[in-house]
This record gives sequence, structure tokens and C-alpha cells, in this order.
Amino acid sequence: MIKTFLSLISFTLFVYGSQQYLLVVADDFNATTAKLSVYESSRQVFKDIDVNLGKKGLGWGIGLHHFNHNPTEPLKYEGDKRAPAGIFKLTTAFGYKRDNNLTFPFLYLTDDTICVDDSNSHHYNEILYTKKRAHIKSFERMLREDGQYEYGIVVAHNPQQQKERGSCIFLHVQKAPHHPTVGCTSMKKGDIQKIIKWLDSKKDPIFIQVPKRYLPEVYKLYPELKGTNHPL
Repeated sequence: MIKTFLSLISFTLFVYGSQQYLLVVADDFNATTAKLSVYESSRQVFKDIDVNLGKKGLGWGIGLHHFNHNPTEPLKYEGDKRAPAGIFKLTTAFGYKRDNNLTFPFLYLTDDTICVDDSNSHHYNEILYTKKRAHIKSFERMLREDGQYEYGIVVAHNPQQQKERGSCIFLHVQKAPHHPTVGCTSMKKGDIQKIIKWLDSKKDPIFIQVPKRYLPEVYKLYPELKGTNHPL
């Protein structure tokens, strides 16, 4: 068994000690597309990347920081077709081909690789290598025929496995341009490939995904991002 989502060691370490940032800024909670900017400290590494969000937009997820948000704004739940908004650790890259030349953990997917979305299972929100699946009522096969998981990155949303609060959240290859997801964030294959090659576990990469109205709070947490081109 591989338990993908790690325990939070320290809020300070992950939120303030990171040197690599993936910042997705959406127009609002109903947006199904957004822009992703990639930073090493305050330096933008790549040109902005077009990404696709959930069919229902965004919902507040469970990650490294709690935003003081309007209680009428949506929360992320299992099967709601919303991508999680918030700040999250990135834990592992994955794909269909082995790659030993990375500076980030990599999970090689096989026919036996699944991600558990059964919230009544004690394996909820975990990636497993297993052929014994009878006790798991609901799971997602990671070796997909459509190629969307040919390259991907695990987002540590809901690492404490709260029931029904959402599972199996990834950055992955898009199905088609402007095609929304069922809860993840997707992009062109070439874009996610270059991000995976750039990621470095020693630099504690994190993923930030918010509607643009919450950028001021992001900038308070990460002053080095304040001078970037994200209009409020």
C-alpha cells in the first residue's frame, strides 16, 4: 500500500517555508477555466498556463490554511464536481512511464493502482497498489484509457480524510481545451510535463487555487508573490 497524502508536519514549514509555488487564479467560484502561474520564490518560471477547473467551478477545500470566507460560498464535497480552493501541499507526481531523473517523488501507475473515493473506507483519499478491491465500494482506476493520468501531480486536499469532503484531487492532462473536470485541475500535456520536471521536493512546492478576490490574503501569506501580474 502507498499512502499518498502525508500528515501536516508544520503550518509554518509548509506555508511560509515554500520556495516553489503553483498559483491558480479564477474569476470567481463559478469559473471553469483559469490561469496558472508558476514561481520559484518571486521569479516566474513559465508563461501563464491555461487550466480547466471543475464543471461546477470551485469550492473551499481542506488544506494548509483556512481562509476567512463568506459562509455562503461553496465548500468542496465528494462528487460535487468542484475543484478545491485553498492552499495545498503537492506530494507526488505520477504517470504511465517510469522517470528516474526527477527531483520530486514519482508514482508509476499500473493496472493495480487505484484511488479510493469511498468515504466509508479507512483507505478513503488514498492511492493503493492492490488487486483486492472487494471491500472497497468505490474507487478510481488510475491507469485510464483516455490518457488524462499519463502525467499528473497529487494535491494533498483533505489529508486527514474527513468523510465526504473530497478525494483523489490531482493536476493532470486535460481531456480537451476548455473541457472542465469533475473536481481536479487540468492542462495541456506539455505544460504538466515541464512542471513535473521542474518540481523539487527540497523546495516544498505548494499549490494555491483561489478566486481573485482572495489574492490579498494570499499576498499576506506570501509577500514574494505580491508583485506578480494578477489584477484584483
